[in-house]
Amino acid sequence: MDNLLEFKNVSYFYQTKENEVKALENVDFSVKEKQFTSLVGPSGCGKTTILSLTCGLLNCSSGEILINGEKVKKHDDRIGYMFQRDHLFEWRTIWQNIILGLEIQKKHKDEKSLAFAESLLKKYDLYPFKNKKPRQLSGGMRQRVALIRTLVLNPALLLLDEPFSALDFQTRLKVCDDVYEIIKSENKTALLVTHDISEALSMSDKIIVLSKRPAHVKEIYEINFEGASPLAKREDKDFGKYFEMIWRNLV
Repeated sequence: MDNLLEFKNVSYFYQTKENEVKALENVDFSVKEKQFTSLVGPSGCGKTTILSLTCGLLNCSSGEILINGEKVKKHDDRIGYMFQRDHLFEWRTIWQNIILGLEIQKKHKDEKSLAFAESLLKKYDLYPFKNKKPRQLSGGMRQRVALIRTLVLNPALLLLDEPFSALDFQTRLKVCDDVYEIIKSENKTALLVTHDISEALSMSDKIIVLSKRPAHVKEIYEINFEGASPLAKREDKDFGKYFEMIWRNLV
């Protein structure tokens, strides 16, 4: 597989009233096509900053970030972003929320795009709720809608910024399975930021461990568990061993 995303010696610093703060220092990693990669690290180390740099919301101070060998740009349509909360508009139906990105990109009358949106709703059991409002859905279903809204735009790379953090534990386990299945089924490449080591282990092909600020890549783990789903992977005999190694790297 070829590299889809590449961070090449990326540093980022920002100015406060008092001084200059270095958030990232020579961050270097890659994500291959169709790979599910997670970023873990101490709180405040710059994980979300990496996502913001990846999608062009911030510009790196030095180094470069490439997608398919080309530099990322602001509002890069090759990238989809899924936030901590679903950000569904309560006054719009599920269908109207799903096609919001198409409206913004002036594609809401494109028959091929609309047919793709409808096919995703059917494929992932949300079509019966097409004309419902978000408040009528469970938390897990809302997250599926948010993911499908992102997938409708057919991005090459999905950025997931702690998308399960607002859910209770039992719902979180189920939604992890759902989101993982959708991403793998659609052959998407994903970069997840999470504080939850177990979550990262259960979903990822690769885990990148960051140091405290200014963050650099401390360790990279290639993960290959038995089991088809995140929930099943938690039962793998090596799960605890990997958890301890990563946890020790974070403290």
